[in-house]
Amino acid sequence: MHFDFKKNYRIDIRLIKRGNQAFWYGLLLLGLLLAPAVLPKYFVAQMTFILIYSVIGAGLVVLTGVTGLVSLGHAAFVAVGAYAQAILMARGVPLLVSLALSGALAAMLGLVVGLPALRLRGLYLAIATFSFGFIVEILVSHWESMTGGNSGLSVPTPTLWGVAVTGALFYYLCLVVLVLCLLLVLNVLRSPTGRALRAIRDSEVSAQSMGVNLALLKTYSFVLSAALAGLGGALYAHVMTYLSPEQFGLNLSIELLMMVVIGGVVWLQGAVLGAVFVIALPQAIAVIKDYLPPAIGQQTGLQPIVFGLVILFFVLVEPTGLYGRWIKVRTYLELFPLCPGSVFVRERHFLRTERLK
Repeated sequence: MHFDFKKNYRIDIRLIKRGNQAFWYGLLLLGLLLAPAVLPKYFVAQMTFILIYSVIGAGLVVLTGVTGLVSLGHAAFVAVGAYAQAILMARGVPLLVSLALSGALAAMLGLVVGLPALRLRGLYLAIATFSFGFIVEILVSHWESMTGGNSGLSVPTPTLWGVAVTGALFYYLCLVVLVLCLLLVLNVLRSPTGRALRAIRDSEVSAQSMGVNLALLKTYSFVLSAALAGLGGALYAHVMTYLSPEQFGLNLSIELLMMVVIGGVVWLQGAVLGAVFVIALPQAIAVIKDYLPPAIGQQTGLQPIVFGLVILFFVLVEPTGLYGRWIKVRTYLELFPLCPGSVFVRERHFLRTERLK
């Protein structure tokens, strides 16, 4: 069942598709701007992590949600952006220039990965990207002259026009970067390129029969996703202040993929909601751990178990994620009392091979 009711084709290319979206997004932006003035520094720091993860998640939405390509090695692009930012800043490159160069370097690496992955699909593509992430992790740990190896690499304090960009200033920098990245991705998705990417996701055979260049657009999706991941990694480096290869392993790749699945893999709003969920859940577990029985609360693997149960819940019960559930609730409220009962029925998602039968 479709939940977006469109009266004409112009709605598909609007930046704001619903009349009240501009008001609510403006109110949200105003709240984000006022957050450092009213919230403690700890919460501002956590919100900075959410903004950075949202930048990376926007790239994963393009690659996985829109194009239908699964990546288990996205942490490699984050690592490239983070280490490039640390190295460039240590050599005196200005902050804004180093951010752009870090994203560009990750995009070039995405081009290198995207070209061999053109003939791979599904599980084989996931294995290939996982292998690529493992190679980058090994390379970072052994290239001691450049990355510091397992000893790690210190990240210089970012400065902009002679002013140290820390605390609230860095939060605002991350907010500006996120808004610009979301606008970029939104414009891509509402363009003919975005429609072609969705066609590739639904059926490569049908898309190719309509003249879609599969090789070009798959590579484009990899490059754009890698660029956003590299840009997010550059910001991530300044938050961590110290980099080591263990930070960019398989766990981070799975966490990023889990983030967009929980939020809603086909929506940019899902990337932001997933980032909020991934950052807030460990804090919630730490708070309620003291109220649980000792046999449960003192277990060292409690957090991975909770994350695994959450993933199972969303995969089995709500595959459209948090934002998909909100759309269903919104539709029910808009049409009540005439809303059909099928709104909250779990949709069946077919595999690509089943679509071609």
